[in-house]
Amino acid sequence: MKPGTFTQMYVQLVFAVKNRDTLLKENFRERVFEYMSGIVTNLKHKSMIINGTSNHVHILLGLNPSVSVSDTVHDIKRSSSLFINNEKLCPCRFSWQEGYGGFTYNTVHK
Repeated sequence: MKPGTFTQMYVQLVFAVKNRDTLLKENFRERVFEYMSGIVTNLKHKSMIINGTSNHVHILLGLNPSVSVSDTVHDIKRSSSLFINNEKLCPCRFSWQEGYGGFTYNTVHK
């Protein structure tokens, strides 16, 4: 980014486990969310909060405008799937469903 450039853009990402299977078990879910936060930080976004349930994830981040939303989701999904499978956190092969939701937020309060 150029010197003197300031951005403040918040994006919520939502994506699901393949077939909406309930594979993100409570006993390791927090570990996966922490790993995802590291991915977000490595992409130079600001990790605000990552949470979810057994079948989907919500990520709120401060967007680094130098990295596209689609590249961000791709990297999070790819790296977290590898992490879950390499650590053998699921009894079967883990993968994310195709696609995602992306929503922007306005931080101006009246």
